[in-house]
Amino acid sequence: MTTTETQPEASLSTNPELTGIQHVGLTVRDVEASAEWYQRVLGLQRQFEEPHHGSDQSGYALVLGTPDMSLNVGLDHHPANDGNGFDPTRTGLDHLCFQVSGVDALAEWAIHLDRHAVTNSGVYAMEGTPFSLLTFNDPDGIQLELIAFGS
Repeated sequence: MTTTETQPEASLSTNPELTGIQHVGLTVRDVEASAEWYQRVLGLQRQFEEPHHGSDQSGYALVLGTPDMSLNVGLDHHPANDGNGFDPTRTGLDHLCFQVSGVDALAEWAIHLDRHAVTNSGVYAMEGTPFSLLTFNDPDGIQLELIAFGS
């Protein structure tokens, strides 16, 4: 029996609903060092550690997130990781962007990042778009962005 044989009839012109992005998994070189950074800089809290499903090579993820777990970042350890830094020009993740409430919040984040000695772009408006950004990198060089819509 196939999946379509066991499911109720659905219109081929509609998709099942997506309700948001719950987490993103980032492969890092040093899970504990990255966890300390994400906790200190972004204020995320340790939630749990989980083995990679079906992995026989001891891979695991340390999951950090907001208290209500509405936003989570998994810091993944892969034994086969060669230790090279992040490269946004390779197929895969280019950057990760978090939304904030407004441009004033971006300014607060810029001050916060400066206090934590995190090099950042400063707040800038993206010409021709309805948003402003603040960009910086995590310890593995993964580009992180904070975005605010409006002025």
